[in-house]
Amino acid sequence: MQRANERQTVIRRVRSYLDALGSVAGVVSRSPPLRRVELAFAFFKTTETATWIAMLVYAFERGGVTESGLLAAAVLAPAAVIAPLAAAVADRYRPGVALLFGYVMLALSCLAVAAAMAGGVSRVPIYALLGTVAVATTLIRPSQVVFAPAFARTPDELTATNVVSNWIESLSALVAPLIAGVLLALYASAAVFAVMGVACAVGALLIFPLRSVVAATPPNYDVNALDGLRLVRRDRNARLLVMLLAAQFVVIGALDILYVQLAQGVLDLPTSWVGYLAAAFGAGGIAAAIVTATIVGSRRLIAPLGLALVGWTAALLLLAVVTRPGAALFLLAIAGGARATFDVVGRTLLQRVAPVNVHGRVFGLLEGLAMAALAVGSFLAPVLISIGGAPLAFVGVAAILPLAALAAGRRFLAIDQHAVVPVVEIALLRSLSLFAPLPPPTIESLARALAPLEVEAGTDVIVQGDSGETFYAIAGGTVDVFRDGSHVAELSRGDGFGELALLHNRPRNATVTARDDCLLYTLSADVFVPALTGNARPIDDAEL
Repeated sequence: MQRANERQTVIRRVRSYLDALGSVAGVVSRSPPLRRVELAFAFFKTTETATWIAMLVYAFERGGVTESGLLAAAVLAPAAVIAPLAAAVADRYRPGVALLFGYVMLALSCLAVAAAMAGGVSRVPIYALLGTVAVATTLIRPSQVVFAPAFARTPDELTATNVVSNWIESLSALVAPLIAGVLLALYASAAVFAVMGVACAVGALLIFPLRSVVAATPPNYDVNALDGLRLVRRDRNARLLVMLLAAQFVVIGALDILYVQLAQGVLDLPTSWVGYLAAAFGAGGIAAAIVTATIVGSRRLIAPLGLALVGWTAALLLLAVVTRPGAALFLLAIAGGARATFDVVGRTLLQRVAPVNVHGRVFGLLEGLAMAALAVGSFLAPVLISIGGAPLAFVGVAAILPLAALAAGRRFLAIDQHAVVPVVEIALLRSLSLFAPLPPPTIESLARALAPLEVEAGTDVIVQGDSGETFYAIAGGTVDVFRDGSHVAELSRGDGFGELALLHNRPRNATVTARDDCLLYTLSADVFVPALTGNARPIDDAEL
């Protein structure tokens, strides 16, 4: 009976998650500006992944796996340095202008690479142009994070915008390699860059009418960028999780090179199969999204983390002896699913051990380490291949995460032993439509930041015209909403209030009074705003 109830609970969670995704897509599709911004972002993510595959294939065809790896590391290195600087551009200038500049630069860079490849230009100038492609991609993402939420007309649209952007990133891991594979099969790397250049040009046209809508606004939160580093140095569990999550990007960087070697050097397949192999890895990640949605609220996460590590390792080890294309696709799908599970569970654990007020800086540190780890993996793969061929490379790459876990020793097994899952708070947030579409790790992180507040009957919780720094979720009791002295609504459990002042950086637009004794949970602006907008600042009304 208990197992049957557990299965029904999982089914209900999955259905709720899928329903939320469907409603999110509908919300965004009804807003013309959001449609434009998200469609342009889809073109960008497809371009980023497809051109990366085409670049590796082009280098492999001219200098083998060694040249592919060295080129990948060389392209990633300057991008890793420029990325933190690019993140400030959207705040110093109009984010729409910065975003438009990124799309135009990426489109022109891709078209220039395509022309150079088709014209038979030597490798060195082409490799230099590929560096500009990588730099252009670092300009788009931070501007997107600031720009897209400003077009939301309601809090639900703000949530939906953030979720759809994450959804696009996941789907691009499947779609972009397939597009690259087809173009490589029919033509060559130049065709991938040409088509993606046109796609980014279309993205620029989509953004152009919106470029000046959002004003430049400095960040509203004075934070120390070193806080994340200090926490990781001080907290052993946080340090372990950052190490494990960064180590996975060494594996991913190596796999980007190994796709080429596996397709052309081992299985003797056409260049298009590089894209198909990468797409199989992405497909596994999409399939794992349903699994991770059902487990991240669990009290103990070390079991799924360990199983994901074992599954990923086993799939990579078997790829060392694979001889059939179908088996390679299957194993890469398994690896992709295990990797997605490992990443989501690992990030959820990191959210549990890191204080909520430094989450942004901790994960910012992780992103920087991830870029460096990708470069390391891109360099490591050709070294291992030169020593012992593809089999040794797959074995060596497969050993990275197990060795990292073994180095942690007992701390790996006990990493979530003392973590307390806020089950009641998670259930409360899931009952609010504002939060329902958010990914489960984000909901759990917000639940940890909730603070209980008991309010006596007759108390004004917020007053019209006052400044707002707090969002309120009602756990018990009823409140009345008054605007300009008139009663306009009553709210009870499953409702929240106070979000508009936080999201739009304006005074409270109503007074909320407790009708009877109430239990409320509060979220501060510095936690609430980034979760719903993907951006650490409110959106001024002047930007709308």
